Amino acid sequence: MKYLDVCLSQPDWMLHPMQRFIRDTDAVRYEELQAWNVDARDPTLEYELFYVEADREPYETALESVDSIRWYDLTTVDDDAFYLYVCQETRDEDVRWREALTALDLVIVPPIAYDSTAAFSVTVVGTSENLQTMLEMLPDEIDVAVRAIGEYDRRHAPLVADLTDRQLEAITTAVDAGYFEVPREAGVAEVADELGCASSTASRLLQKAQARVMRRLVRRYGRKWSINGSSIRSL
Repeated sequence: MKYLDVCLSQPDWMLHPMQRFIRDTDAVRYEELQAWNVDARDPTLEYELFYVEADREPYETALESVDSIRWYDLTTVDDDAFYLYVCQETRDEDVRWREALTALDLVIVPPIAYDSTAAFSVTVVGTSENLQTMLEMLPDEIDVAVRAIGEYDRRHAPLVADLTDRQLEAITTAVDAGYFEVPREAGVAEVADELGCASSTASRLLQKAQARVMRRLVRRYGRKWSINGSSIRSL
C-alpha cells in the first residue's frame, strides 16, 4: 500500500469561490478540510467540515455570496479560529478533478490543507499503479506537484513524509540514543556510531530531517497553536 502526497493548483475558472477568497484576500491565515460526506439520497449534495483560522466577518460575508452553498454553521474555537460545517451542491468544476480519484480504488487521507494561493495539499493511499493512473487522469489544466511518495505508515505520516529513508533512520536512531532528551543524553558522535557513518554525515542528516519536519509541521497544521489555553504564533 503506497501513499502519494501531492499539491494541486487549479486554474482560476476551476476554483471554488472560497478558494478565490483565500487567494485574493488576507483574511484567511489557514484552512483545512477535515471531513466530508455525500448525501446518499441526493448525490449532488455534499457535507463538509473545515477548520479555519481567519477573520470571521469577511469570511462569513464571502460564504453568503456563494451560490452553491445551501446552508452553513460556524462554531467558534477562539478569537482567531472556527469550524465551518457546510452543505453545498457539488460543482461541475469539482467533478472534473475528483473523477481521477473516484474512478480508482483510492482513499483520501484528511486533512486537505489550502495554502495562500488556493492550491491544496492532499494525501492519497492506494496501489502504485492506481496512484500513477490518478496523476495521468487529472485534467491538464491542473498543476501537479508531487511532494512525497512511499509506503504508507500512519505512525509517521504526515509529518515525516518528506524525509528520505536515511533521514528517518537518523531521527529514529537519535531518539533511541537520547539525542533529543532534555538534558541531552547522547551527542552526534553517538548517533553517528549507531548509523555507521561520520559525525559530519550524521549531523547533516539530523539537521535536514529536523528542518523538513518543522517546515511540514507549520505547512500542515498552521502557525497558531494553543497549549494549556495560551496561544503561540509564528513557531
